[in-house]
Amino acid sequence: MKIEVWSDFVCPFCYIGKRKLENAMEQFPHRENVTVEYKSYQLDPSAKHIPGKDFYETFSQLKGMPLEQVKVMNQQVGQQAASVGLTYNFDDMKYANTFDAHRVAKYADEQGKGKEITERFLYAYFTESELMSDPDTLIRLAGEVGLDTKEVEEVVHSDKYKNRVNEDIDVAKQIGVQGVPFFVFNEKYAISGAQPEEVFLEVFEKVWKEEVEKPVLKSLNPKKSETTYCTDEGCDVNN
Repeated sequence: MKIEVWSDFVCPFCYIGKRKLENAMEQFPHRENVTVEYKSYQLDPSAKHIPGKDFYETFSQLKGMPLEQVKVMNQQVGQQAASVGLTYNFDDMKYANTFDAHRVAKYADEQGKGKEITERFLYAYFTESELMSDPDTLIRLAGEVGLDTKEVEEVVHSDKYKNRVNEDIDVAKQIGVQGVPFFVFNEKYAISGAQPEEVFLEVFEKVWKEEVEKPVLKSLNPKKSETTYCTDEGCDVNN
């Protein structure tokens, strides 16, 4: 079973959805047959970090919402994160562009470290308040999961993997993704949002059942029809 996940490193529900998916997989008896691939998506392609401006102020201006309303809303999101064991530090969070982070993630995936870098980047942003548009930060975090920092530096200071990131974003548009996280199972079933674990489990079971069931052809011959046919023992002619 293949699961493709479109997400962004600054999307609070993407991290929550990731953890719920993982928790559901732990309960799925055939989890060793499940592969997860993370796809790139940008919630705000024009995002830019402004030093001295905190997350609440930035979000308030972007959404046209009162500052206090933004704080209450994010407090509620933080509670949802805590329910799955995550800690969100909105007070020190740094609004940033994630395009370069997605490029590094593509490189990491090629090196067999896609899952590790995805988890590290999400934790860095939401819990450690790292600036995810800073080249040095991306290089350091990549090194922490075992990637070659010199190669990561080369990626960061070039346009490598730019096309692959854009391809993911283009595919998301083609299949109608309007928000993340967005989960696609075997290129056939889709789930949007950080759904409850039981929802993921239901999809696991449905997709798995389809995978293991052998297709059975149903005869469309009329019940009382006469026909001619051949077997390995010869041909039979009914007149």
